[in-house]
Amino acid sequence: QVQLVESGGGLVEAGDSLRLTCEISGETSGVHTMAWFRQAPGKEREFAAAISWSSVRTKYGDSAKGRFDISRDSLKHTVSLQMNSLEIEDTAVYYCAAREKYIDTVSVTQSDYIYWGQGTQVTVSS
Repeated sequence: QVQLVESGGGLVEAGDSLRLTCEISGETSGVHTMAWFRQAPGKEREFAAAISWSSVRTKYGDSAKGRFDISRDSLKHTVSLQMNSLEIEDTAVYYCAAREKYIDTVSVTQSDYIYWGQGTQVTVSS
């Protein structure tokens, strides 16, 4: 079993930066491809970014390209999402998710991720 706990959300102004962190625990915590999804009020959850468990592959959603950066620290068993130039439209609950162990390909599809965190709120004000 894998547990995911997000942190780092908060209230920021447009143009600010924010760094989200997902702590991964469990006996296979270092061998999962990880992703960040987000869900804005009244909208469906959407893909933001993903990183393979080898860190070789990354992928970003259209809204994240050029502004967000996903990374992982295999020793600390954490995955981070650095978000820069935040916009009001980035306001959402951000979820950390993990694929089944040893799958080293990234995916934008929610159903490919079997472990989910509780989410952390990011609010961007004007």
